[in-house]
Amino acid sequence: MVRQELVARQLEAQITGRFPVGQRLRVLDVGMGQGTQALRLARAGHQVTGVEQDPTMISAAREAVAAEPEGIRERVRLVQGDGRDTGVHFLPGSFDVVLCHGVLMYVGDPDALLAGLARMLAQGGLLSLLVRNGDALAMRPGLSGDWAGALDAFDTVSYTNRLGLDVRADRLDTLTATLAGIGAPLHAWYGVRVFTDTATDGAESPADVEALLAAEERAGRTDPYRRVAALLHLCGVRG
Repeated sequence: MVRQELVARQLEAQITGRFPVGQRLRVLDVGMGQGTQALRLARAGHQVTGVEQDPTMISAAREAVAAEPEGIRERVRLVQGDGRDTGVHFLPGSFDVVLCHGVLMYVGDPDALLAGLARMLAQGGLLSLLVRNGDALAMRPGLSGDWAGALDAFDTVSYTNRLGLDVRADRLDTLTATLAGIGAPLHAWYGVRVFTDTATDGAESPADVEALLAAEERAGRTDPYRRVAALLHLCGVRG
């Protein structure tokens, strides 16, 4: 909940600051999962295309879309496919906003994927990435008292996620250089889950959840806190 809510607020701030009020945007959500962000944007009036490879996830997304009112359903298109094949499904410059959240950690070499996503953007379009923070991998084991795990995490960008999968993280400096190289230089970045990364999966929301979100939101845009967040939310702009 914290991740989805914070990313939505940060994304809304970027969209509001970049596009005219009331403009209906063309949005591509690559690796949309269950469609949480896609539906939120569709409810705001935008035309959203979601791409998802996992059959279970896209089935859940279809069920979520089907439960929406007709006007919102009409603004959502779902495509089952690999995010690396956007050039097969769409023309360059077809979208104002491209989301790629929680995907890069599963891609061994993300440069080709990112270049393809940048090509999907119209001039001035916004590329939104959510990645595991490779500069803060020692934080979770360290705060949990796993000192050996913390020491091992300093010298790697590989880690095992909560699903038990061996994946990789991304460093801010590396992605900043990559975004510049693909013509969508970094415009803004945030930390996500500065204080709540060690919360257990399925934990109930606290009674003061709004205060929690306010603290996370403030930390996510403030140095030095955002630099040790579990996740990084990077926003590049197509030049």
